[in-house]
Amino acid sequence: MDRPSRVALPWYRAEDYTALRTNLADGGKLPERYETWLFSTKQVEQVVQRSGVEVVRVTIELGAFLAWCESVGLQSDGAARSRYAAEILSS
Repeated sequence: MDRPSRVALPWYRAEDYTALRTNLADGGKLPERYETWLFSTKQVEQVVQRSGVEVVRVTIELGAFLAWCESVGLQSDGAARSRYAAEILSS
């Protein structure tokens, strides 16, 4: 299978982070501090970019994401966030 030329990266804004941690199915698995999440996510982003794949940050808007999860019958977990971001990117 060919490597994609670009990928969607679920992205969180600092001002939304606490609400995301509280309301996502797996929110408790996210680091307590936004800065910790940001640092590790930027590292992943750089590794992917160095491999030649464009990374597109897709901001997760909590309300829209939760409504989407309900409409497609998914839990609001990491896999769903990745799928949601990919769908936003491809639309």
